[in-house]
Amino acid sequence: MHAIILAAGQGTRLRPYTDHVPKGMVKLNGIPLLLRQKEVLNIVGVDNVNVVTGYKEECIDISGIQKFYNPLYASTNMVASLYCAKELFNGSSDIIISYGDIVYEQKVITKLINCKNDLSVVIDKGWLALWEIRMENILEDAETLKINQEGNIVEIGKKPKSQADIQGQYIGLIKVSKEFAPSFFQLYEKLKGKPGLYDGKDYDNMYMTTYLQLLINHSKKIKAVMINNGWLEVDTTEDLETYEKLIANGQLDSIYKL
Repeated sequence: MHAIILAAGQGTRLRPYTDHVPKGMVKLNGIPLLLRQKEVLNIVGVDNVNVVTGYKEECIDISGIQKFYNPLYASTNMVASLYCAKELFNGSSDIIISYGDIVYEQKVITKLINCKNDLSVVIDKGWLALWEIRMENILEDAETLKINQEGNIVEIGKKPKSQADIQGQYIGLIKVSKEFAPSFFQLYEKLKGKPGLYDGKDYDNMYMTTYLQLLINHSKKIKAVMINNGWLEVDTTEDLETYEKLIANGQLDSIYKL
């Protein structure tokens, strides 16, 4: 099994921590985010760990990883970065896709690995507990997530009008089966060069959630892999400083165990 961690971005909301290192090398309780991910992946048997780099890529000096460089990191977004590792989508292996600014417990990645669907996405049904410690307005950075009776996602990544629009939160962790992998980018490639915006972004800056929604709109079933906490997103300086305070006071374990 391959893992691809997307770590090309500049992490502007984490400055000054990202002034001299990329977001994935920012330390949580003394350990870089990327290293925490790699260690958990290795524990569950995922040894082929790949990182899509960009900003300050020379600072990603973790042994045992393969790098794919996105030279357009400053002007592109997640899907374009993932496309830099397209050669891995050859059908030889299942693929785990992860954002570079998250950490997760072993139980989270194990549940995703055990899901046998073509396309599976981790959804945190206990998201509210994490959002309440991160921000005053919980709808400010939350996204819609709607799931049908079969457990498949029908809507993802829109701006919610109320908490009722949120059946869970996408955490930035995906599994693509080896059977579906060769087809994963077909729609993306068909859209190249065509005019239009995607959730307000141009083609090169398409969000991952936007692409997942496009796949859903084109009749691709995406299974929701439901969890209840067990992960963190380190997106802002406030996130990092909040977590560090909770760790120091022994109060983070209910949400994420280091």
